[in-house]
Amino acid sequence: MLALVTFLVPDYEDGLRFFVDGLGWTCLGDEDQGRKRRVTVAPTGGGTGLVLALPTTARQSAALGGQTGDRVGFFLETRDFDADAGRIIAAGGTFLEAPRLEPYGKVAQWRDPWGNLWDLIERP
Repeated sequence: MLALVTFLVPDYEDGLRFFVDGLGWTCLGDEDQGRKRRVTVAPTGGGTGLVLALPTTARQSAALGGQTGDRVGFFLETRDFDADAGRIIAAGGTFLEAPRLEPYGKVAQWRDPWGNLWDLIERP
């Protein structure tokens, strides 16, 4: 089971505001480790979580917002597409297309506030 994936954010508080306050995710932990914090979040109801991480090198800073090379790198599944799309927009995400129907469900591509590409998917 894939438990956590590192996700670069410019600031821990920005990440918590977007994922926890905006999208309604759960903060699994926020531990001060001296030189850094270990902040973990996950979708409420389960799924792979994210370790929110600050860039510490020029290469990491350059990857902020394009962690997957400007490909869709994150796939968020929902049971209520319209409600979650509204949360994403209110939290600062931007949809790049209208929802479309695919064999695997209703889907639309969106960018988070830092520029990473996501799909929001509601399975049939």
